[in-house]
Amino acid sequence: MKTYDFIGIGIGPFNLSVAALAEGLEGFTSLFLERKPQFAWHPGMMVPDCSMQTSFLKDLVSAVEPTNRYSFVNYLVQRKKFYRFLTTEQRTVSREEFSDYLAWAATRLSNLAFNQSVTCVSFNDVAQLFTVETAQERFQARHVCLGIGKQANLPGCVTEQSDRCFHASEMMLRRPDLRGKRVTIVGGGQSGADLFLNTFRGEWGQPAALNWVSRRNNFNALDEAAFANEYFTPEYLESFSTLGESARQQMLNEQKMTSDGITTESLLAIYRAMYHRFEVLREKPWAHLMPSRSVTHIAENGGHQRLTLCHQLDHGEEQLATDVVIFATGYRPARPAFLAPIAHRLQLDPDESFQINTDFTLNWNGPSNNRLFAVNVGMQSLGIAEPQLSLMAWRAARILNRAHPDEPFELTTTPGVIQWRTQQPEVNGQDRQRPVNSVQC
Repeated sequence: MKTYDFIGIGIGPFNLSVAALAEGLEGFTSLFLERKPQFAWHPGMMVPDCSMQTSFLKDLVSAVEPTNRYSFVNYLVQRKKFYRFLTTEQRTVSREEFSDYLAWAATRLSNLAFNQSVTCVSFNDVAQLFTVETAQERFQARHVCLGIGKQANLPGCVTEQSDRCFHASEMMLRRPDLRGKRVTIVGGGQSGADLFLNTFRGEWGQPAALNWVSRRNNFNALDEAAFANEYFTPEYLESFSTLGESARQQMLNEQKMTSDGITTESLLAIYRAMYHRFEVLREKPWAHLMPSRSVTHIAENGGHQRLTLCHQLDHGEEQLATDVVIFATGYRPARPAFLAPIAHRLQLDPDESFQINTDFTLNWNGPSNNRLFAVNVGMQSLGIAEPQLSLMAWRAARILNRAHPDEPFELTTTPGVIQWRTQQPEVNGQDRQRPVNSVQC
């Protein structure tokens, strides 16, 4: 077995960021394992005309190491399109271009291994090393980082998927023929909006009817205000993590539209498209927006779907007949089976989620010199930015600073513009900040 300083399991954007920064660390050995044959970032969601919600400067490395060869700017130069890109005056880029950037980096990194499905992670207390087994090989590592992503989240009433009922993450894999069909999209976030607009425009054939169902009471815009963007900073993550559980949940509820809202551009495009078809061209309305509703039951009815909808405000119940239903209902955490040998050593919260720290280590009862890291598992503890790309490079550097004996990355920043917590008087020349569960005024 070859021994590494660091092994990452799963190669999505977050572990790809760790890999890009780790590759340049002299004397530090790393390996990242992925079950897929090549890098792919949500290929089923690469629908046309979809833009990122974060700046292209929040790439794999630039926030920490802007001269790194895996920066987005270097990608533009190497693809020979730097000047063309500048002329577009884009603040954000399309999902297709960002996905191409990620794939470009993945093909150049030397510490990635594909077609490696991890089957078991155990710990050798004598050697003080993790053992990572795949279907083909076994490896050892001082540290391990979990980056396997999340699973598609479907309502409990969905028992199986088919071409008539499936999750939005499979849209471009299935490429259903929607011509002449009644189509229902469930989910009021950005993915739902992207699917609604493309379906409305006939990307997969012109539907006979189109419904957009959402539990939210309206189709809400993404909060992109300057002060809202302060939630996506290292300083806020540190502050948020020290709040009490109830305060953290309150803040997550308040901040939901800073990450789960729909861009203003998408909302305007949808409104204008519907106005043109139904007001200018005077077509009989065949598309309907249906907020404040949850899907509570699905039944097959002669090859079609019959949805039962419950209205959360007036508590009414509706029956909706549809040929195809697509659930843009997000993702949920996945507990990997390969952790079974060390599962008893992991400390969990009351809701059975991992206990994660601000350096992205998981609490476990093993040696302190061996760390188990995880990415995209700690929004409840670390805040709304944890599952987003905004802090990707900073998080990768924070992880490597804990795994590397020399803390190779400088991560200090200037003070933020917002004072998030109660400031205490100086004691022995140092400011003290008191953790509080809530502040009463």
